[in-house]
Amino acid sequence: MVWSTDMGIDLGTATVLVYLKGRGIVLNEPSVVAIEQQARKVLAVGESAQRMLGRTPGNITAIRPLREGVIADFDITEVMLKHFILKVCKRRRLFKPRVVVCIPAGTTSVEKKAVIEAVTRTGAKEAYLIEEPRAAALGAGLDIFEPSGNMIVDIGGGTTDIAVLSMGETVVSCSVRVGGDKFDDAIARYIKKEFNLLIGERTAENIKVEIGSAFPGNRSLSKVIRGRDLVNGLPRSMEVTTEQVSEAIRESLLVIIQGVRQVLEKTSPELAGDIVEKGIFLTGGGAMLDGLHKTIARETGVPTYLAEEPIGCVAKGTGKALEYLDRMAGTLITTRNLAASL
Repeated sequence: MVWSTDMGIDLGTATVLVYLKGRGIVLNEPSVVAIEQQARKVLAVGESAQRMLGRTPGNITAIRPLREGVIADFDITEVMLKHFILKVCKRRRLFKPRVVVCIPAGTTSVEKKAVIEAVTRTGAKEAYLIEEPRAAALGAGLDIFEPSGNMIVDIGGGTTDIAVLSMGETVVSCSVRVGGDKFDDAIARYIKKEFNLLIGERTAENIKVEIGSAFPGNRSLSKVIRGRDLVNGLPRSMEVTTEQVSEAIRESLLVIIQGVRQVLEKTSPELAGDIVEKGIFLTGGGAMLDGLHKTIARETGVPTYLAEEPIGCVAKGTGKALEYLDRMAGTLITTRNLAASL
């Protein structure tokens, strides 16, 4: 059987997922690149680079080329994309793929241009951009082409994209630069401030996943963590509780909730009525935070649900966009229509 090389890419701050037409999600790796600083030589990409975070000698740096949903290092992002595209295509490199890449709802024209250039320079035949909320809604199985309101909240590593969709397009949207990484940073800052213990980002993420909760009383767990004592500089262990983690991430959660309220306030009464009936759907890795759907439902008064396989929704949605390319081509961002808008 000959597989298509057309692909959808969820270019996330924390993770890159690649959807290959006819095969589904074929790659899920961290958005991390390890480089030798002086020569700017790439040593590792993805999972192998992730293992180096916080563990490299001075001349080697493991970096995330995307920060808060946007490209912070264009050259390294291009190298990372090329690595993942070639890894997926393998021997089919001569068949230039059509590529659909998702972008946060609040991405600027300059940032869009940077993404398209990065993709086309990896050898893509055509590059299309789709907003993350639309891709997430498609991947979650929502019928966004009907004249009916659907609300999606996609919580990624660097951004949270909130949108109301109808008839295949975004009606109201909001993008806040708060996501899973901000939760991790907040946990690390809280532990540093309250207990004079310095921990790494991997430890903070593990705390969030294993014992964190967005809904008070939903769970009550504890975890022993290890870090460096800021008073004497020596390694130290301590116990952290769910209640402490909830306190640490409270302000970041409030930013997301405020974004959801802002979009609901701008939504027309007819579409708002559809949303109350259908509910709000959460996608993205950050949406898996324990009790988050309950907190949003309590704060907005609208039923809120966690989508099935939330991490893969955006990647699946880019794949569906490939299937609906004839139907959606006019609303997707390409090199041509982007140039016309600049």
